[in-house]
Amino acid sequence: MTPAYRISSFADYQTAYEKSITQPEEFWADVAQQFQWSKPWTKVLEWNFKAPAVNWFTDGKLNITENCLDRHLNTIGDKAAIIWEPNNPQENTQTISFTALHQRVCALANALLNLGIKRGDRVCLYMGMIPELEIAVLACARIGAIHSVIFGGFSAKSIVDRVQDTQAIAIITCDGAYRGAKEIPLKAVVDEALQECDSVKKVLVFTRTKCAVNMLAGRDYSWEQELEKVAASGKTTCPAAQMDSEDPLFILYTSGSTGKPKGVVHTCGGYMVWTAYTFVNVFQVEDEDIHFCTADIGWVTGHSYIIYGPLLAGTTSLMFEGIPTWPDAGRFWEIIAKHRVSILYTSPTAIRGLMSHGLEPITGKDLSSLRVLGSVGEPINEEAWHWYDEHIGKGKCPIVDTWWQTETGGIMISNLAGITPAKPSYATLPLPGVQPVLMDGSGQKMLGNSVSGNLCIQFPWPGMIRTTWGDHERCRMSYFDTYPKLYFTGDGCLRDEQGFFRITGRVDDVLNVSGHRLGTAELENAINMQEHVAESAVVPFPHDLKGQGIYAFVVLKEGIPPSDAERAAIHICITENIGPIAKPDKIQFVSGLPKTRSGKIMRRILRKIAEGEMEHLGDTTTLLDPGIVEAIKTGAKNL
Repeated sequence: MTPAYRISSFADYQTAYEKSITQPEEFWADVAQQFQWSKPWTKVLEWNFKAPAVNWFTDGKLNITENCLDRHLNTIGDKAAIIWEPNNPQENTQTISFTALHQRVCALANALLNLGIKRGDRVCLYMGMIPELEIAVLACARIGAIHSVIFGGFSAKSIVDRVQDTQAIAIITCDGAYRGAKEIPLKAVVDEALQECDSVKKVLVFTRTKCAVNMLAGRDYSWEQELEKVAASGKTTCPAAQMDSEDPLFILYTSGSTGKPKGVVHTCGGYMVWTAYTFVNVFQVEDEDIHFCTADIGWVTGHSYIIYGPLLAGTTSLMFEGIPTWPDAGRFWEIIAKHRVSILYTSPTAIRGLMSHGLEPITGKDLSSLRVLGSVGEPINEEAWHWYDEHIGKGKCPIVDTWWQTETGGIMISNLAGITPAKPSYATLPLPGVQPVLMDGSGQKMLGNSVSGNLCIQFPWPGMIRTTWGDHERCRMSYFDTYPKLYFTGDGCLRDEQGFFRITGRVDDVLNVSGHRLGTAELENAINMQEHVAESAVVPFPHDLKGQGIYAFVVLKEGIPPSDAERAAIHICITENIGPIAKPDKIQFVSGLPKTRSGKIMRRILRKIAEGEMEHLGDTTTLLDPGIVEAIKTGAKNL
C-alpha cells in the first residue's frame, strides 16, 4: 500500500525537492496520477500571484470521496478507517471499516439530496467530535456541497457570522455534545443563531446526548429518521458528483487582523494531492499505523490530518471526543495504550498542559506502540520538546515539528520522521514543492544562512488558499500585497547556519526593544525553561526609553505560588538563554491564558491589556474561557 511518492531516505528527499523546484509540473503530475480521476487534467499549473489566481490540474475531474473510500474497498475494505474513543471512558469505542464508512457516507449523502441540498450549496456543520461529523463532511463532498465546519463550542454569534458570510442553506448539528465534564446544548445554540440567518432552510439533527430540543416543523429534521427513509427506498450507494479540480471543497474560517473571520477556500484537486502527500511523507506512514491526531475537526488540522490525509492514504485514524485532562490527566496515555497508537500528533499547548501534571499520569501506561510524535499549532519550546521526547517517546520516536497554516492546506516546513534531521524548536526543512524565502523590512530577499526575516513562499503549492469566500480582494491584500509575487505568511522566521528554519512567531508579535528584534516565541521558549513555569505569553507595550517593553504573562505549575523569587528566577533564565536585553519589564502571574479552542493564545487581547486598554478588547466569545480575561485585567491593574 506504500505510495510511490513516499520518500524513504534523505537522498530521496534531496532528489524529490530538487525536482519539485526545477520541474514542478512534472513532479506534481507524477504524484497526482496516483489518484483516481474521472477526467485527466489539460494543464498541471496556471498561476499569477498578483491577482492572485492559481489553478492546479486544470480541467481535471474527480471526487475526493472516491479517493478516500471507493478506491480502497477492494483492497482494504475491512480495515478500520475510524476508531472513535468517546468522551466517557465507560462508553463503548466504535470501529468503522472503510466499507462501513463508505456505506454510511452514501446513506447520508442520499439523505442530503432528499432534503434538496445540491452541488455548490454551502452546508455548515456544528457538531461534537463524533464519527457522524466526519461522515457529514464526506457526505457533503460526495454530492458536491461545500462544507464549512464550525467548532462545536463557538457561540451563536460565531455561527451567525459564518452562516451569513457563506449564505449556507443548511446546518447539520447534534442535540448536544460532551466535552469533559460539560454537556454543550448545540441545537439550542443553533436555534439562537438562526433567528438572524434567513438563508438556512434545513437543519439536520443527530441524537447524541438525548437532551430536550425544539424541532421546528418544515425546517428541522431528525438524522435518524432521514436515514430510515433512505434505507426504506432501497438505495445503498450514492454516485459521487464529478467535481472540477478547482471547484471549492470547503470553507474554513480563521481569525482576521480586523477581528472579522476570513473564509479560507480550499479546492478539490490540489488539496487532495497536498494533504495525502504531506501526511504520508511527514509521518512516514506504514500500513498498520494507528494515527491519533488530537485536534478538533473544527480546525484545519482536523480536516487535513483526521479526515482527508489518513483516508486518502488508507490509514486508520483515531478520533477522540473528549479532552486530555478528563477524567484525569492520563487520558491521552490510556487511549494510546488501549488502541496501540503508533503516531501521536498534538499541540505544544496540550504538551505543556500535561507536563504541568508531572509524571504520575504517565506511570504504568504502555506507550511502547508509539513510533512517531508530532507537534502542530505553534512553535514548540525546547523544554516541551525534550519532555515529549523523553517521557512520551522514550527517546526512540522522531518528533516532527510541523509548521503550516489554515491557508496552506497542509504541512509546509517540517522534518520527515526519521528521514530528515530534527532540531528542537525548529521546523527544519521545507517539504518538496515549498520554496520559502526570507524578506527584510525593505522588501529585499535575505540570502544565505544565519539570517532572520519575514517568511514568504515564492511558488504555488497544490494545497494553497485560492480565495477568501465572497471577498477575493481581502485574500489579495492579506497574503499577496505585502511582497510582490510572493505569498506572505505573516510569520517571522530564522534560518540557521545549517539552513534549518525556525518560526519566531507572527510578525506583529516581534518586539523591537532598544533596536533589538526579539521574537515572542524565542522569549516564551526561554521563560518556559524555568522549572516552575507551565506556560507563558509575551507581548510588547510602549516604553519611554526602549520604545517597546516586554510584558510577560506567566502561568506557574500546579502548586507553585507567585512570588518575587519566581520573578527573579525567570529573569535569570531569560538572561542565561537570550541575554539581559530580553529580561521582561513586567511579569504578571496568571491562572491561565486567553486561548481559542484550537489552543492558540490570543496575543492581541494580551497586548491591549499590557497597553492599558481594558475596555475595547474585541470579541472574546470564541475563547475557550472568556472569564480568564477579566481575571487578567484585574491582575494587570494591580501590577
